[in-house]
Amino acid sequence: MAQPQQVEILFEKTLEAFGTVDVLVNNAGIQHTAPTAAFPVEKWDLILAVNLSAAFHATRLALPGMQQTGWGRIINIASVHGLVGSANKSAYCAAKHGLVGFTKVVALEHAADGITVNSICPGWTDTPLLNQQFENYAREHGVSFEEAKLGLIHTKTPFPSLIQPSAIGELAAFLCSDAAAGITGAALPIDGAWTAQ
Repeated sequence: MAQPQQVEILFEKTLEAFGTVDVLVNNAGIQHTAPTAAFPVEKWDLILAVNLSAAFHATRLALPGMQQTGWGRIINIASVHGLVGSANKSAYCAAKHGLVGFTKVVALEHAADGITVNSICPGWTDTPLLNQQFENYAREHGVSFEEAKLGLIHTKTPFPSLIQPSAIGELAAFLCSDAAAGITGAALPIDGAWTAQ
């Protein structure tokens, strides 16, 4: 996903197999944590490429077909870090804030075309992306991996558990429904009240 030509090949193969792309979910994401002054340049470039630029390339390729049919749904899986910042996550926050802004622009450009464009902004989600952070917290606080999950969650939100990926999928499915036809340009948090503070 970090290479535009590979995204183009993915679209070519998809169109060969299915003829159209009606729903696009941009869900690729990676993370690295480090203080800004010590952030590895190659990690910065890779995170921006995968987390932000890949969504641009996939979207630009999907839009012509959606415009032709007069219907489309684009859902960008951003993050609570598209709405707030966190220390040691400069690249991730920059990419996810960029993704939320990109969502708004494409929504404005295509609101009259039958195409909706929204961002889902999950908080602490039960995926391997967080494992390194949980391991670091467990080591630093002398607690088990499971205890570290709850401890780290509570540094940002009162919600008592990780968000399940299925909840994100169900929100994405709703955004593809007729009931959500008027929802476009939104950044919808599933964050356990993180951004309510």
